[in-house]
Amino acid sequence: MNKNLSLGLSLVGVAILVLVTQSVYTVAQWRQALVVQLGKPVEPAITEPGLHFKFPFLQEVHFFDRRLLEFDQEPQEILSADKKNLKVDSYSRWRIVDPLKFFQTVRDENGAADRLNDIIYSNIREVLGQFTMMEIVSASRSDLTQRIREQTNVQANKYGIEIIDVRIKRTDLPVENSKAVFRRMQTERERQAKQYRAQGEEEAVKIRSKAVREREVLLAEAYKSAQEIRGEGDAEATKVYAEAYQSDPRFYQFTRTLEAYAKAMSKDSSTTVVLEPSGFFRYLQGLTPPGR
Repeated sequence: MNKNLSLGLSLVGVAILVLVTQSVYTVAQWRQALVVQLGKPVEPAITEPGLHFKFPFLQEVHFFDRRLLEFDQEPQEILSADKKNLKVDSYSRWRIVDPLKFFQTVRDENGAADRLNDIIYSNIREVLGQFTMMEIVSASRSDLTQRIREQTNVQANKYGIEIIDVRIKRTDLPVENSKAVFRRMQTERERQAKQYRAQGEEEAVKIRSKAVREREVLLAEAYKSAQEIRGEGDAEATKVYAEAYQSDPRFYQFTRTLEAYAKAMSKDSSTTVVLEPSGFFRYLQGLTPPGR
């Protein structure tokens, strides 16, 4: 009898314990809760942390995170306004602001991730599709992400979600496009290089032509100066010769004849000339050859 009583008390204790555990739940500081009865919410979401109560077995509690959650999206291809295919890698931060609406639409975070993937991708494609590739990769990217966030929030609010931030981590060209762009860049650089070489050659020809022209001018001016100096020298020499001739004609004739002898019988001459000492050689009469 005592054994049956002890067993009965134990069962009652266990039942009370189960009843208590099924009637009490705790909401942590970083969580919020929604009480559901037969699949339908019975009260607004509970956001205050602490100990709370519910009907055991009849009601069920669903917990949702209150913290910022991160959604890292797979890289997606978009088409820019200038018809360039771009691979955009983005991520976003979001949080649950309406647990009831969240539960009724997407149920949990996995369902929210599926919806966010579609919403964020469609808005990224729509916004970036209005700009060229250079505008997308320029410093104005923050303005683009702001527009994406605003448009995304309009749709995300239907699911009790608030998008806090949308960021583009990386914007690349697909492999095929990258190769084509690199080829175009290489062709453009080669064209520019040829243009610069042609311009350089043109400048070199101009510089050479100018140098040749200046050289010819300098030579002509030098030749002109030389001729003027030579003419002045010849004039001065003629004047000196004339003054000498007027002063002593015989001495002038003698010196000029000696100069003619020196030119006619220079060491470089290999010709032997035998003439009578008269006329041109009249001043040689009476001279005795060396050694006699």
